[in-house]
Amino acid sequence: MIKTAVIMAAGEGKRMRPLTNTRPKVMVPVAGKPILEHVVRAGMEAGVERFIIIVNYMADKIRSHFGDGARLGTKISYVFQEKPLGTAHALGTVKNLVAEEFLLMSGDSIFSSGDIARIASAKGNAMALLEVPNPSDYGVVAMEGDEVASIHEKSGQPPSNLANAGLYRFTPSIFESIERTEKSRRGEYELTDSIMLMRESGGKMRGIRVSGWLDLGRPWDILDANEKMLSGMGSSIEGEVEAGATIKGAVCIGKGTLVMAGAYLEGPVVIGENCKIGPNCYIRPTTVIGDRCHIGNGCEVKNSVIMSDSNVPHQCYVGDSVIGERVNLGAGTKIGNLRLDGKEVNVTYNGEMVRTGRRKLGAIIGDNVKTSLNSAIAPGTIIGAGSFIGMNAKASGEIAPGSRIK
Repeated sequence: MIKTAVIMAAGEGKRMRPLTNTRPKVMVPVAGKPILEHVVRAGMEAGVERFIIIVNYMADKIRSHFGDGARLGTKISYVFQEKPLGTAHALGTVKNLVAEEFLLMSGDSIFSSGDIARIASAKGNAMALLEVPNPSDYGVVAMEGDEVASIHEKSGQPPSNLANAGLYRFTPSIFESIERTEKSRRGEYELTDSIMLMRESGGKMRGIRVSGWLDLGRPWDILDANEKMLSGMGSSIEGEVEAGATIKGAVCIGKGTLVMAGAYLEGPVVIGENCKIGPNCYIRPTTVIGDRCHIGNGCEVKNSVIMSDSNVPHQCYVGDSVIGERVNLGAGTKIGNLRLDGKEVNVTYNGEMVRTGRRKLGAIIGDNVKTSLNSAIAPGTIIGAGSFIGMNAKASGEIAPGSRIK
């Protein structure tokens, strides 16, 4: 069994803004833990004993969370990619650190431990493939038997519905192909080009289908990932639940958290440590609340993520939203999550409309945002980090970081 995994975690994740204005994409939380922690834990369950993490953007946030891996019971080291010159360039930075066969994993996609183990147990070079309904949105693979014949990046006429899932098993021979790889039309050294060079030189790449891949491209994908990852979870009550509070279904409550009388928690729900919940609030299914948060009197939170050190103090509604760290919603703030006509909620990024595929979507709010009394936030609103939404103000569309809406 392969014991070493290399994880690519150097990118910012621009499509995940505004959440990545203040953290790397791999550190965005899903089901209460950073995406990258899910990747590491799944690798450990599959038998990996040593991780090499390639970092660049806000690398200190990754290093401070994981350290040397001892907290998780594994070994972690880091390689700094000086310039973001592509996936082949990133992998090339670890050439002198891996002498045997190894796994390569994307740090911003979540795989099941079973699928990782299947790739690890293959012989030679192998890559994970996933059947997708919209192959033109992905890099897809054409096959000859069980071997990869060609790889096509987001083609208008994809040759198959098999997406490249970003999980590989490599022999050290891949580094020879990386050294011969030239820049692509995007100006980057692409790992997929290196794989094709390896094939042209007589090497083989086996394609293995997987089923447990969670691709997290946009902020609202976090909501779908939470729903999948919380499904089937058990309950764990480590905090204090007062008499008069109701716990229904699977609910996890962290140490030091107080759930006050009148609070109604309907699982699956995850609440971190040292939070104050209630009194008289309603936390609905597939909600994940970080550490040191406050959900106050008369509030309702539904199918949302509220990151650590944020407050929803009283008489607020938060639906189908992702809220960053150190956010404070003023009393009476309402986040709409449904258009009056019931049609799909779309969002605006850099002035361009992006389809979400969601009928219900509230707001995506970056870190350090504050709203004042009775602020109203329209469905599909993107609020950049450090913005302020004033008293009785209405917010909609795309709001740049540091904005003041009055």
